[in-house]
Amino acid sequence: MTHISEGTMERRTFLRTGLAFGAVGMSGGLSLLPESVHASPKASSDGMLRLNSNENPFGLAPAARSAIIDNLGEANRYPRTIRTDMVEALATLQGVKPENIVLGNGSTEVLQMSVQALAKPGAKLVLANPTFEDVPRYASPYTYDLQKVPLDSNYAHDIGRMKEIVDASSGRALVYICNPNNPTGTLTSSADVDAWIQSGADDVYFLVDEAYYEYCTDASYWSCVKFIDDPNVIVTRSFSKIYGMAGMRLGYAVAHETTADMLREYIASSNANYLALAAGHASLEDSQLIERSRKANAEGMRILHEALDEVGLDYLPSHTNFVMHRINGDQRVYRERMAEAGAKVGRSFPPMLEFNRLSIGTPEEMGRFAGILRDFHKKGWI
Repeated sequence: MTHISEGTMERRTFLRTGLAFGAVGMSGGLSLLPESVHASPKASSDGMLRLNSNENPFGLAPAARSAIIDNLGEANRYPRTIRTDMVEALATLQGVKPENIVLGNGSTEVLQMSVQALAKPGAKLVLANPTFEDVPRYASPYTYDLQKVPLDSNYAHDIGRMKEIVDASSGRALVYICNPNNPTGTLTSSADVDAWIQSGADDVYFLVDEAYYEYCTDASYWSCVKFIDDPNVIVTRSFSKIYGMAGMRLGYAVAHETTADMLREYIASSNANYLALAAGHASLEDSQLIERSRKANAEGMRILHEALDEVGLDYLPSHTNFVMHRINGDQRVYRERMAEAGAKVGRSFPPMLEFNRLSIGTPEEMGRFAGILRDFHKKGWI
């Protein structure tokens, strides 16, 4: 498959780029057993392939599992000291002060804090369409003027159009940028995001969701944490994805001290539980965890790409642990048939109803899914 630059490809060609984004350089000759990634993954009790929620199929790292067991005796205690330890560890990781870190029950709670803290009568909430659904949902009790901006021809955030909407009127605006984007897995140029942040008005705030940051190795992408001295920038990160802790709910924000204090006014007391903090701290100390997960994800993605190419289904380039691929026919029928065949696949993401978002499982799981896909193709279902 030929690698074509995102900036120059046409919309249809863009769909067919596959491995060159996020997986390139890591899939060749790769043969990873589940045990070599985190620990042996636990199969679904009903035998279903769970490829619908962007979870890390390998689960907790061995050190994180050990940390949970070691700290069970403290689970009856409030997580005061261990919260402090985690905040300090995250501050060291990000090169900031502890005052710049805000913990959350997953990064989605930090997103909720941000939407609540910045709510103001008449404020605009500007975001891509489609993108992660929680942010507009959190806005619903407030008086935000919600502005959904379609993705551009490369399925990236249309920064130019979003900026036009913000600049069209004065007053507060909260701009939500999910990068890499969920559900498309695509990138928005970090240079374009930087330029807007640097030129933004005093009452324009940027909520940058970097939940999939650790999966992305593209040279055009970098974190917005460098804007730590700007009170108008909030960056969120998650332990749910590459760290395999979706069920334990741990995330955090990196923000200017005054902004972090503002977020804490909306925080749930003792919001990160003791065992999640213990597991998270242990995960941060595993220096090889991220690279192991990236390699395993690349191998699963390679298997999926080969199957999609074989059956002639287009897909978007992904910098995450999921792929948005085209389907033929009714999406609901597709999901039902997949469930009957033993695979849970993604939900609907309007307006992209001709696509399915598929999480990357273990290489073995992706091999099973590839078999189902080929069978569907033979039956004329896709």
